[in-house]
Amino acid sequence: MDEETLQFYRGHAEAYAGREITSRKARLTAFLALLPPGARILELGCGAGGDTAEMLARGFDLRATDGSPEMAAVASQRLGRSVETLLFHDLDAVEAYDAVWANACLLHVPRDELADVLGLIWRALKGNGYFFASYKTGDAEGRDTLNRYYNYPSPGWLRTNYAGAGNWSSLEIESGEVIGFDNQWASMLFVVARKGR
Repeated sequence: MDEETLQFYRGHAEAYAGREITSRKARLTAFLALLPPGARILELGCGAGGDTAEMLARGFDLRATDGSPEMAAVASQRLGRSVETLLFHDLDAVEAYDAVWANACLLHVPRDELADVLGLIWRALKGNGYFFASYKTGDAEGRDTLNRYYNYPSPGWLRTNYAGAGNWSSLEIESGEVIGFDNQWASMLFVVARKGR
């Protein structure tokens, strides 16, 4: 992960945790509806733990992680349970999860590393497992007004990188808009993929 971006989240964990985000709840609800009760989920980039709390409340077996130790500590305190610090490239699980939820975090992975990270996620999923990720859309990598790195992919570029990561039985990409931490509207791509058998 880009070091400047990681340092941003390490230094702004408390402020980030103070945001109340409801716009993604519908997508999370739809994603969870794909899964069997009690499914084992890996959450990457959990932030302050908003989605984590929702998944736990619905009875899922959840492993919550974030790349920032400070953010993981904030989430742990909020949730009353341990949240791990995990960088994407350190994911070493094999066919361990029914699903992976990666909301607004893989968009910070450098372009030349994304296919490798997606491959690690593919490997961590059980056959027929589901994977959600969201990205700010664009045509080339860059930084926002807060100097955070984004890979800014197009749908076609994402499809190519997912295909290079492993065999998916389905891959759906939807578009939408969200307001980010910088209070700017951003065009997003929401990807739901299902691992092949």
